[in-house]
Parts: sequence; structure tokens; C-alpha cells
Amino acid sequence: MASPAQRLAPRHYLSVADLSPQEILDLLDRALELKRFGKPTDTRLAGRTAALVFQKPSLRTRVSFEVAMLQLGGSAVYLSPAEVQLGQREGAVDVARVLSRYVDAIVARVFLHADVIALAENASVPVINALSDREHPCQILADLLTLYERRGSLKGLRLAYVGDGNNVAHSLALVAPSLGIDLCFACPDGYEPDPGIMAEAQAGAASGSIELFRDPQEAVRGVDAVYTDTWYSMGQESEAEARAPIFRRFQLNDALLAEAAPDALAMHCLPAHRNQEITDAVMDGTASVVYDQAENRLHVQKALLLKLFGQD
Repeated sequence: MASPAQRLAPRHYLSVADLSPQEILDLLDRALELKRFGKPTDTRLAGRTAALVFQKPSLRTRVSFEVAMLQLGGSAVYLSPAEVQLGQREGAVDVARVLSRYVDAIVARVFLHADVIALAENASVPVINALSDREHPCQILADLLTLYERRGSLKGLRLAYVGDGNNVAHSLALVAPSLGIDLCFACPDGYEPDPGIMAEAQAGAASGSIELFRDPQEAVRGVDAVYTDTWYSMGQESEAEARAPIFRRFQLNDALLAEAAPDALAMHCLPAHRNQEITDAVMDGTASVVYDQAENRLHVQKALLLKLFGQD
């Protein structure tokens, strides 16, 4: 492992806004190259170690980052919620400073965005936001790669997001319009994306646009892809019963998908509550790219790690 003096000055990835539109497009091209031609014998990150600091358990995030480091010649150390107890047993300041002495990057999956910010402010190595309550930036890179791979370009695409205005919605809002995507949100009253983030997204919109609808059918009409996510996030399980009737008409089902373009894609970041926010028929149907999104977590994260380590 490189000593602290030998490491490059860290560049963190805490938000999709940390990368310019051109940097994102370059990263997607690199990810496609890695997907098509990458080999497990790649050794560009030989001797490098990433610490995975997780407050929330995960299938895709943990496995994709561990495999990404392994296939690039490095390694990963998984630190479960019980081992670190970030913010309880150990504060973010001390965790960041200690891990910076051991590892070459920190991948954090946290409840509060403030914790990943604190890690970045106190770490001397790159910090990657693998999920927080504000954003899910690595997931959105995989989503963009899926659209780019399927359509050949992002500019001019129309994407509808239907459901809870959560961290996935926030990251979509902050990046999609800057890449020329017209983004349509359909959310129940009181469950819209954060107004401050929406204002930031509107200010950064370049060739794309953002619209907010109450009627999911209106939002989906004629779009190239329809995206949904769970109606409640991890930590909100107590709200599931109360939310169900509010979100029911926002379900991604055959009837709603029929309002989109004939070749529209159906998207979900997983995990899914089948036959709640998305039906089996859509999830397992020909329009679904759900498992492409999941696979593409690996490829974009490999491209991101290479970029942060100066190997792009």
C-alpha cells in the first residue's frame, strides 16, 4: 500500500454534481470499455485497498465495490454497521483520520449525508458516497450507463421517475438535465424531491428540463424510460402501511408503462418490493432493464475508482 506521502491529493465523489457533464460522459465511455473488454487480470489498482464503511447493509453496493477492487488488482475491507457504529461508537472525524492511515479510499453507505461530508472533510484519501439520505450517486451512474448503452446517447431522452422523491430522485434531478435529458417527476403530494435540491437542479439544467406532475400517466406519456423505486427507504419501514394507499396509483404496471413510448424501458434500482411499486409483469418483462442497472454498478464503479486514483 502506498504511504500517505505517496498518495495523490484526494478527490471525493459525494454527489453527482462533483463531476461535470463531460466527465460523466467520459466515465460512461470508460465503463463501457471496461464492460466489453475488461479482464479480471487488470492490475492498475494493485496494492490499493478500499474500506467499505456501511451503516446500512447492501447486496449490490457491497458486492460491486468488492468485485471492482478485486478485478482491478486491489482489495476491499468491509466494515459492517456493528463493527464501526459510525456516529455512535466512533465519530466520523476519528473514523476518517484512522482509516486514512490504513487504506487508500473510503466507500461510505450512511444514513445521514452529513456523515459522508464529515468523512470527506477529515480523510486524506478519496471518499465515495455509496448512499446517503440526500443522494445515491453511484446508482445514478449505473442508470445513466444503462440508458447510454441501450440508446447510444443521452441527449434528447425523456425519462419519467414515478414514486417517492428520495435520494435516487435527487441524484437524477442534479445530473439528468445537465446531460440533455428531459426529466419528469410524478410524486404524491408531500413526497416530492427536496425543494432546495430541485432549485439547485433547475439552476444547473443545461439542454434538458425538469417537470413535476401529480398525475403519473401524464408524466409517463411518450417517455423513453420509466423509473421507480421503493415507496419507503431503509429506516422508514414503520411508514410502509401508511404510505401504501398514498402511492398505489403510482405503481409501475403494464397500464402505466403503456402510456410511455412503445419501446420504453422500465427501470428500478433494487431492492424491489414486487407488486407494490412495480409489478412482476413489468419487472420480469421485455421492457425491464433492472438487472442491467444492477450489473452496471460494477462497471461504472470500476471507472470511478480508476478516475479517483488517477488511472483514467
